[in-house]
Amino acid sequence: MDLNDISQEELERIEAYLNHMLSEDEVVAFEKRLKNDNTFSEKVEDIKKTITGIETQALKEQLDSFHDQLPSAGKNSTTFGKKLRHLQWRRIAAAAVVIIAAGSLWFFNMNANEDLYNEFYSPDPGLPTTMSSNDSYEFYNAMVSYKRGEYEEALKIWKNQLDIKADNDTLTYFVGSALMANQQENQAISYFQNVATQDKSVFKSDALYYLGLAYLKNDQKEKAIETLKQSKMPEAKDLLENLK
Repeated sequence: MDLNDISQEELERIEAYLNHMLSEDEVVAFEKRLKNDNTFSEKVEDIKKTITGIETQALKEQLDSFHDQLPSAGKNSTTFGKKLRHLQWRRIAAAAVVIIAAGSLWFFNMNANEDLYNEFYSPDPGLPTTMSSNDSYEFYNAMVSYKRGEYEEALKIWKNQLDIKADNDTLTYFVGSALMANQQENQAISYFQNVATQDKSVFKSDALYYLGLAYLKNDQKEKAIETLKQSKMPEAKDLLENLK
């Protein structure tokens, strides 16, 4: 099992289970998934081994302290002590490899995701700012602000308009775009999710692409892959190739 495939959410859930911190209903649901999902079962086993390694290190320190307090009991006792100490260190060394590998893989995975996000993300270029009617003046005025990088100003206008036209996919999409460009990826997710469910929206593929990027930025690689597969954007296909 590749530890890169364990998301932060899954890691916290597994640790809570192993530390008996879940409710009865949560334990039932967890163990049901454990029984029916082999991939998830392997992930749980990997995390269990890592935690066991940490506990082994703690036990070793306690044994060393206890050993130091014992009086010398002759040559045979000393030899036995050395063998025991050697065995303990071999186990600890193996556990340390697991722990270090898990930490390193997690760190490099996060960096790799961040690098891919920076490589593939660029703000949506926006719409042409030709004002076709008085009704659309405010929208296009906000679009001018958006293109200038004045995202907060654009958001004030678009969010006010969205309060009135809650089902408008164009407004929803560009509120998400402005939030993401303003480094508020978590807040942008719900807006892109909304547009992504609207089959008739011309922004659906774009919303799926940026939603996938937002998941990637949050180190939710599996969600990012699932979402990007649904986008028809050429950039989505290129990014998927890099995520394999």
